[in-house]
Amino acid sequence: MSDDRTHVQEFFTARAADWDSRFPDDGPAYAAAVAELGLRAGDRVLDAGCGTGRALPPLRAAVGASGVVLGADLTPAMLEAAVRAGRDRDGRLLLTDVAALPLRAGSLDAVFAAGLIAHLPEPAANLRELARVVRPGGRLALFHPIGRAALAARHGRQITPDDLRAEPRLRPLLAASGWRMTSYVDEDARFLVLAVREG
Repeated sequence: MSDDRTHVQEFFTARAADWDSRFPDDGPAYAAAVAELGLRAGDRVLDAGCGTGRALPPLRAAVGASGVVLGADLTPAMLEAAVRAGRDRDGRLLLTDVAALPLRAGSLDAVFAAGLIAHLPEPAANLRELARVVRPGGRLALFHPIGRAALAARHGRQITPDDLRAEPRLRPLLAASGWRMTSYVDEDARFLVLAVREG
């Protein structure tokens, strides 16, 4: 696990300074995905693996001034980039591993996770940890601003049936982790999975 953490930190530290400029047109996709999460004023939401905090402004807009927005990331350089971009005004930033969140059980209404699942060293355990901090009936959004095929092409590879984000793999993984998948969308323009916390 420590090797996985180190690898993730090294990968994102090297890219933090220019992360937002590499993907300048993602803002509307983030806002649309947040809208589909169905947040209400006063809700408590976590952006898990928040990176530079691109989801924090639409999350804050969705929950309003009475809501709570947290952004958790493992990489200090990504959180520093979020602060430079002023996104710390939209949510409280936590330097922490989503595998062991410093939050009470059932303390959140929802989790938003953009690009996170591919970086989870132990997906079942890590998704269980996200379920732990969300109240029964709370929601999860797994998001990427482009679909699996487009992302694979960007990296010069093909998608394969064993891709963790493929619906036949992801649905049972979520179910075993305390989530019930309610929606699965995988298009060129986006990947968005919505799930509800069981129990």
